[in-house]
Amino acid sequence: MMSSTLQDFIHQAKVRSSGQCEPADCVLALAPLVLDLINQADDFLTPEHYRCDAAGYTRNLIYCAPDQSLSLYAIVWLPGQWTPVHDHGSWGVVGVLEGVLEERSYVRLSADRGADEGIDLTRGGAVLLARGSVTSFVPNPDHIHVTGVPDDRPRAVSLHLYGRTMSDFNLYDVPGRTRRRIQVAHNES
Repeated sequence: MMSSTLQDFIHQAKVRSSGQCEPADCVLALAPLVLDLINQADDFLTPEHYRCDAAGYTRNLIYCAPDQSLSLYAIVWLPGQWTPVHDHGSWGVVGVLEGVLEERSYVRLSADRGADEGIDLTRGGAVLLARGSVTSFVPNPDHIHVTGVPDDRPRAVSLHLYGRTMSDFNLYDVPGRTRRRIQVAHNES
């Protein structure tokens, strides 16, 4: 049974995202909703949404639209857990519920964004997202990054809203100058 808080959020997210042609307009319309949602997380998150695994960060599915236009996850990051270098191929809005989430960006230097080989990346800046922070990204240009929690920080928990079902993404091999599409798993409540 979905809580009224989550039902209202999903309804508003669908309305606001379906009325936008550009990904940048979607995230602009949805970021305030995610800010409100993280302040109401206790109304809809259950213990299952806080599942974690010492082997790696854990993606706990909260909602997936039947038409695959939206998905919402609670992601739990234990100290020392990081994503690989990746992009999403979608817009997204992220809100931090607990701890400090770190995002380290990469900048594509090679011109052909559609290529899977000959990709030159250089490290970019870092953003520290504390409890209550909201950030967003769009797919063009590629939003290439790693996200996680350093060994010396406590657990972080974040909510991730994507403009599609996030069952795959591009994984980058920086020294190998390649990328490949991978399937990713999540825990369902």
